[in-house]
Amino acid sequence: MMPRVCSHCDGFPVVHITTGSLAPDGQRRTLPAACPVCKGTGTRTTPAFLVRAGK
Repeated sequence: MMPRVCSHCDGFPVVHITTGSLAPDGQRRTLPAACPVCKGTGTRTTPAFLVRAGK
């Protein structure tokens, strides 16, 4: 069974947000932000309490 794509981040689990300032070499400074639902994996698994075992 293939893992499902996270419905919260739509498979883009980590993004970089610009801080508005520049580094000495001219590049923009950014901060990474991970999806709070999938914790940066991009996939969601079925919660343990929904998994049916046995017959």
